[in-house]
Amino acid sequence: MKRRLLRIARIAARHRLDSVIPADALLENELPFAARLLLKSWPGRWVPARGDAPAVRLRLFFEELGPVFIKFGQLLSTRRDLLPAEFADELAKLQDHVPPFPGAEARTIVEAALGDLFGARIERFDEEPLASASIAQVHGAVLGDGDEVVVKVVRPGLEQVIRDDLDVLIRLAAWIDRHIAAGRRLHLPEVASDYAKVVLGELDMVQEAANTQQLRDNFAGSPLLYVPRVYHDLTRPNVLVLERVGGVSIGDVAELRARGTNMETLAYRGVETFFTQVFVHNFFHADMHPGNIFVDVEDPENPRYIALDCAIIGKLEKRDQDYLARNLVAFFNRDYERVASLHFESGWIPQRTEQREFEQVIREVCDPIFAKPLSEISFGHFMVELFRTAARFDMEIQPQLVLLQKTLLYIEGLGRQLYPELDLWRTAKPFMEGWMRERVGPLAMLRGFAERAPEIMEQLPRLPELVLDTGRKLSSLESTLREQQASVRQLEESLATLHRGRRRRRLSGAALMAVAMVLLWEPAMQASVEGLGAAAGLLSAAVGSYLLVKA
Repeated sequence: MKRRLLRIARIAARHRLDSVIPADALLENELPFAARLLLKSWPGRWVPARGDAPAVRLRLFFEELGPVFIKFGQLLSTRRDLLPAEFADELAKLQDHVPPFPGAEARTIVEAALGDLFGARIERFDEEPLASASIAQVHGAVLGDGDEVVVKVVRPGLEQVIRDDLDVLIRLAAWIDRHIAAGRRLHLPEVASDYAKVVLGELDMVQEAANTQQLRDNFAGSPLLYVPRVYHDLTRPNVLVLERVGGVSIGDVAELRARGTNMETLAYRGVETFFTQVFVHNFFHADMHPGNIFVDVEDPENPRYIALDCAIIGKLEKRDQDYLARNLVAFFNRDYERVASLHFESGWIPQRTEQREFEQVIREVCDPIFAKPLSEISFGHFMVELFRTAARFDMEIQPQLVLLQKTLLYIEGLGRQLYPELDLWRTAKPFMEGWMRERVGPLAMLRGFAERAPEIMEQLPRLPELVLDTGRKLSSLESTLREQQASVRQLEESLATLHRGRRRRRLSGAALMAVAMVLLWEPAMQASVEGLGAAAGLLSAAVGSYLLVKA
């Protein structure tokens, strides 16, 4: 751990990160004395920084530290509500591509993981990798029955390095949360903890297989998305075997156009796929970069997405999902009063904030945006601007929404790249309104009754007994409540008596101390008869002190 921290400090010094995040700004925060002294006295502050822009130096810092920091930088690049645009744009360039490890070593890992199944099931294993990333690399293979598959192999010796780096990140997040006031609303410890779970999940091929299977089941027979078949019997914690599928990378727009793909349909299906994953399935692919998303163009007029690499999956708590949906519908209807109240109800905005003031600020942000034609409005950047504005009111960043924001920004950017005229609102508004009718309206109530009908019918014969039992329990509750109220009144009276006693003791003690001062005052003592004044003064001081201490 210490060695890793020293390496991080050395790389940070080489890239002059102190000039990326100005030390003077940090010194204004509640840093420990030793940290402030170090920042003030470090001679590197006066050494000219290299010629690269600060944002570039931050990107190079993440790249040099390896996979955990690369992925963390990619995550930060999506937080445009927190970072200046030039930093977000530069961190978005972080690429998770590293040289492959030897194919013969990959084959040995797979053979060891599968044992006898390797020879029995795998007819051919291609040692030349199809793709290589920081966590794993992918090889082609053919099974004995002729099925073409891809084999994903976790890099050897990687887990301990990743765990050490994650420990550093979590400790750093906790330190910032304790000592830098501006960082507290970001919930960095929770964000870092969630991020650690995501990265460790990428190391577990069994978990990725389960994610892939659920996503495949969710979209079974759907024209929107295809997910490859999982070969569970050939999957191990460090090896994943999937059906090999063909398609065009979503990033290869020229090839998609050359194939005659209906780009408008493709763009709108991307939006529909996103909202279906988030609000219908509550299980969404959260790593949708061009290497993971392909397009099936066998029928160019009806293109379908293909999802690969399901290691990073996002979910929302039901409460957050519901509040997010209500917020979106309120935005679509420009009901800013409802938006403000929902932010307060959800706890995203501190209760001390003036709701009318918050509503007015939201209106000032949103009205100029909605004045444009809907096709020109960027929904993702609109949400970024909203969160940036809410930050002025100490809006607390919700860690569970980080992956969702990242995915939404990517989906809309991708859709505009495919079809510049994309009007995300055209798809999103009717989808969300339909979802709200199903979840909140009278039909939702009837459906809830229908789903619970067997339980209700089972309890019907017991209804008279339940009513009587409820009545008895209510009477007992009322009696208990009256007893508690009487106990509270007695406690209040006892406290009042105690306070009165303490007040009398304080007054008596103060009076006796005053008497003692008079009696012990030297001229008065000289005037006293045979030292009686001194004795009385000492007695008054002792009693007064005792009463004051008791009070």
